[in-house]
Amino acid sequence: MTRSRMRRTAGVLLALLAMTACGSQLDPATLAPTGARDGGTAGEAGIGADTGLPAGDVPAGGDVPAAGEAPAAGTSGGTAADPAAGSTGTGTAGKNKGKGSPTGTAKAGSCEGFKNQTGITDGTITLANVSDISGPVPGIFESAQQAARAYVEYFNSQNDICGRKLSLLNLDSRADAGADQQAYVKACSDAFAAVGSMSAFDSGGAATADACGIPDIRSTIVNPERQACKSCVGTYSIRTNLISDPAAKWLAAKYPDAVRNAAFLYINAGAAPVNAKSLAAGYEKAAGWSARYIQGIDVAEFNFAPYVQQMKDKGIRAVVYYGPYQNTVKLQQAMQQQGFKPDFYLQDPTIYDKRYLQQAGAVAEGSYVFSPNDLFENKANPEVQLYLSWLNQVKPGAIPNYYGLFAWSATRLFVEKAIALGGKLTRASLVDAVRATTAWTGNGAHTAMNLSTGATPPCLKMLQLSGGQWSQVSSGTYLCGTVVDSGIGG
Repeated sequence: MTRSRMRRTAGVLLALLAMTACGSQLDPATLAPTGARDGGTAGEAGIGADTGLPAGDVPAGGDVPAAGEAPAAGTSGGTAADPAAGSTGTGTAGKNKGKGSPTGTAKAGSCEGFKNQTGITDGTITLANVSDISGPVPGIFESAQQAARAYVEYFNSQNDICGRKLSLLNLDSRADAGADQQAYVKACSDAFAAVGSMSAFDSGGAATADACGIPDIRSTIVNPERQACKSCVGTYSIRTNLISDPAAKWLAAKYPDAVRNAAFLYINAGAAPVNAKSLAAGYEKAAGWSARYIQGIDVAEFNFAPYVQQMKDKGIRAVVYYGPYQNTVKLQQAMQQQGFKPDFYLQDPTIYDKRYLQQAGAVAEGSYVFSPNDLFENKANPEVQLYLSWLNQVKPGAIPNYYGLFAWSATRLFVEKAIALGGKLTRASLVDAVRATTAWTGNGAHTAMNLSTGATPPCLKMLQLSGGQWSQVSSGTYLCGTVVDSGIGG
């Protein structure tokens, strides 16, 4: 392999982890097998049980059958599983209702006039999840597929939609724009809607989804091409040029001198440069920060010492970084080795991940994160604990992250809107219902998202790592402010 080829390969890998890529230059042939990575055994959700294949060898587009029985009873986060509960097709949508139930507070619409259509049969409504499972970083967004499956299992244990259970069609976008496009061709023909999808190269299937009108309720949208898709929404709603100011103002009040001597570093790949530059401009505009050092770090770079030296020479006192948690660890280790101790270190929720703590160890101590969702450690949040409980049922030992939480939220959003539409459920009516949603919180799992505009939310939490544990350090449920236009990336 040539040196330039090695650098390109490394670039793809790290860009994926940073979730910042704008497009893929790979030339996929066919969709790679998804495998039963989110199922683990042949007995879970029927994977490998009736296909003649061993568990882990489900063909591309492997279909997880609708579950008619609940996973282990008594572990669903306080909501009793009732396999016998089900709709009679009258619009009641099952026996279990209420805020914490699978159907939430949605008022069930009448099922009169309900019609079978693409992805809907007499017995099932098929949903697709298209996420990066294989590719340069195997399992990179597996958490999104696991979360969508967890909600489907949760819903099917107690409810149905006009007599129909949910079935999840898992598709692998393989960290590649071409594979994402191919997956959405299949989703358009075989599924009614897509839920919880997550891909670093989501630009690939944007035009396909838009053309067929499939409701594409994603975990997060990464690229502007997907943002332009009329039937696509990100449950974690963000726009590159729109920067929320609570973190900037909170840190400016706590570290007034440090924010006037700030560094913004980023992995030099995909959309990371424009995101980092937009953040720097937004923070300067919103709270009087001064970005004295804005620097990209090459994707193949292994020596972070020169960048640390530059920060020392420039008198940097605050460090903000955009990149994968693996490179976060390298940067922080280099800072420690050179005795560079800024007043604070800030990153997005990419590092709010157990694997970051495992790799970083003591160098992570004191790091700040701005987060749009509640902490997994918050035992008092029933929705977050419900997600964790059902995630553990479909994949014991699975590591939760915010991609997964928003995939769970996306699947709940589909269910609540579909239940309310009843017999009026069509792809177009569902898109309209989702687009009319202006304050979606996923039943309290995250801050309110305006899905009608797709704008960045004005509220977040400030988290800090102390003693190896994350905790909220900002006041109130969420810290709210305004959203400023940085003028970059819009």
